[in-house]
Amino acid sequence: MVRGERVSDPSDVSGPPTSPVEVPAVVGRLASGRPITPVWRNELGGLTFRLGDGSHAQYVKWVANGTPEIDFPAEVERLAWARGWITAPAVIEQGADAEGSWLLSSAAPGRSAVDPRWLARPAIAAAAIGRGLRLLHDALPVAGCPFDWSVERRLARSTTRADLDEPPAVDRLVVCHGDACAPNTLLNDDGTFAAHVDLGALGVADRWADLAVAAWSTEWNYGLGYDGIVYSAYGIDPDGERIAYYRRLWAVT
Repeated sequence: MVRGERVSDPSDVSGPPTSPVEVPAVVGRLASGRPITPVWRNELGGLTFRLGDGSHAQYVKWVANGTPEIDFPAEVERLAWARGWITAPAVIEQGADAEGSWLLSSAAPGRSAVDPRWLARPAIAAAAIGRGLRLLHDALPVAGCPFDWSVERRLARSTTRADLDEPPAVDRLVVCHGDACAPNTLLNDDGTFAAHVDLGALGVADRWADLAVAAWSTEWNYGLGYDGIVYSAYGIDPDGERIAYYRRLWAVT
């Protein structure tokens, strides 16, 4: 889960936990005796745990009650819709109790683009991010998509004051991922794109809303010089105006 208010370098506040994690009671229940491994903590304090190991592992995302910007019912809807066209996790259970909310899903194939295997091979990972995003945009149909991620909707939902210019003209409307940062792209062991995860903000928008942030996230995770690989693998030349606008928009929404 890489969501919430953005800072200049989100890698400072989200990533694999580096200190002991208290396991919520519901996560213990869902594990049913299987090993519980904390795999991610986002900047809002949301946690992701792997339950079990191997091909039968499951993942549970958990957030404390009152956490803003995390809407698991919305993610359930988007996953159910998107799975008609793409590989995505299957929802097993979604619920809430007095402590927090959770979403239990099956494991998608592949390893995150920020797995140590791919942090050591950033050019391969960046290419998979670009190629995977193009496959997503080409596969999901705009016509009939019930979800909106437009500039207007994002600004209307923002809790911060947004002093932005008028957005650039739409290049191409697609169904965007909505959180296309590197951790949400999974790769096969041969370096090819495998799947996307964390589709809770999925919706129709200009493709640059995804592209600008996907390429930007390579700086946070791999360092400078890999953003161009994302654009090349996607099959597009960088558009400086749209990149700058959608990165500013990301920072305030």
